Amino acid sequence: MPILPIDAGRYGSREVKSIFEEEQVLRYALEFEACVAEAQAMLGIIPKDAGVEIARKARSGMVRLERVKELEAVREHDVAAMVEALVEVCDEVAKPWVHYGLTSYDVVDSRIAMQLRDALALIERKMKRLTLLLAERALEYKDIPAVGRTHGQHASIISFGLKFAVWASDMLMHIKGIEEVKSRALVCKTLGVVGTGSLMGDKAVDVQSIVAERLNLKPVDAATQVVSRERLAEFIARLTLIACTLEKIAVEVRNLQRTEIGEVMEPFKEGQMGSSAVPVKRNPIKSERISSIAKMLRSMLIVALENIALWHERDLSNSANERFIIPMSIILLDEMLESMISVISGLIVKVDRIKSNLNSSKGQIFAEFVLDALIRKGMDRIRAYSIVQSIAFSAEMSGVEFRDALKDDARVTALLSEGEIDSLFDAGKHLASSSRIIEGVASNVYAVCKDMTTS
Repeated sequence: MPILPIDAGRYGSREVKSIFEEEQVLRYALEFEACVAEAQAMLGIIPKDAGVEIARKARSGMVRLERVKELEAVREHDVAAMVEALVEVCDEVAKPWVHYGLTSYDVVDSRIAMQLRDALALIERKMKRLTLLLAERALEYKDIPAVGRTHGQHASIISFGLKFAVWASDMLMHIKGIEEVKSRALVCKTLGVVGTGSLMGDKAVDVQSIVAERLNLKPVDAATQVVSRERLAEFIARLTLIACTLEKIAVEVRNLQRTEIGEVMEPFKEGQMGSSAVPVKRNPIKSERISSIAKMLRSMLIVALENIALWHERDLSNSANERFIIPMSIILLDEMLESMISVISGLIVKVDRIKSNLNSSKGQIFAEFVLDALIRKGMDRIRAYSIVQSIAFSAEMSGVEFRDALKDDARVTALLSEGEIDSLFDAGKHLASSSRIIEGVASNVYAVCKDMTTS
């Protein structure tokens, strides 16, 4: 019976979750055993006919999950049970050579790397799709002036498309970061009990190189009985950073969907209900889900960091929790990406509301440009700042339009004509380098994600 919402199908895509299902975990482990046997036979460490037999039986499907579980119930060791089940189906010539020179964590760490390899292929594809969507939105709204907010206050004019461009740039950084972490996290190990390759002698490193190449992994440079947990911690840290960026986007969507701002809305399908009690509610539930899951994912990084310091050549204090944090961190990030793709692809942008919000401060959002105009006329910066500030604060308290208050102040009109003041209140003139920035980001995105489509 499903316990966790991941198991019940609520979160995570089928394709990613299948990588961590018990049957697939067994297949990864058996493929590793097959590759090791083939490499050992190639190098003369075990008889060639034994290598052929082990590889054939490991890939035959004859090692059944049910049998492995039966053996594990007695042995209380999952890898030992898998090895015994493989021995059972092999011919006599191969039985002595199954798992030769290996230890259980050669299997476990290499199998984990295989899972990460396949999961990252799916995660990267979704990251690229999202990044393309963000770049396309950035270009779509690059010429739309909007309120730029700092500290929750109106600050100055921003291109609405620039929001998406910043997010696209952040995601592009993460795509490159995933590529970097692959070389350190996607490693296999065949060096035995304490990392010396003992029973395989000088050829142990050669076995590892052959196996790594066949599994599309890298051979670990050095290890104890386990691959250093810094590698997994870095991997989960990278996933966590991606999750934080997705949450950053989600928080902005949630804020922009607030009734008081109302510049965007998440897609809302026919028949959907936002509230069981209030029929008019259109809650940003996908963005809220992303924020919620991000908290969970960040907590897993703490566990991964705690796993780095093990006793001597290893202990078992990392094992149980990694059975949770590795699949869960990947599955949860997959859910976040799927949700964000849905949000951005279907996002309703209310351009009329964006424009009306520009005027909600009665023109005070243009204060930066008034200050600049006075400075350009030769006024001392501090004096100009003080004058603009006093006029703005007074206008706000009296409910007067900022533009009118400026025209009524002799200190301003001594330097600026009414026409010059009016010209400062054209939002479209204040997008500065926005188009150039956005187009530059889009160009970078297309160069990296050119093999993808947003459809």
